[in-house]
Amino acid sequence: MEENKSAYETIDAYIGSFPPEVQDVLQTLRRVIREAAPEAMEKISYQMPTFAQNGNLVYFAAYKKHIGFYPTSSGIAAFQHELEAYKVSKGTVQFPLGQLLPYELITRIVKHRVEANREKAASKRTKKTGK
Repeated sequence: MEENKSAYETIDAYIGSFPPEVQDVLQTLRRVIREAAPEAMEKISYQMPTFAQNGNLVYFAAYKKHIGFYPTSSGIAAFQHELEAYKVSKGTVQFPLGQLLPYELITRIVKHRVEANREKAASKRTKKTGK
């Protein structure tokens, strides 16, 4: 399976472009993110499913051998020890296809990102108003 390079307008269209077994993983990941960030907006950014709340929270994408999860560099840094079992770079973790994703850890990472974005937005508001 190669990553589909079509232009996607919705997360449903993105997920629907993969084989059923990958769709199942992506739908579960989507649900886990939605439960961790119920106020987040779903969108496509960089041709990947994205959740945004006070800025982008996390992205995800399916590839031939893994699911890419993109919680930004702050999300990776905050959980680096728990992510040691996976291939990780500055803002990305790769979860191998065929293995159960660590949904509880993903939930905590998403909640961390929600709080980080909330704090960043509050800080910007304070700077603008001088309060």
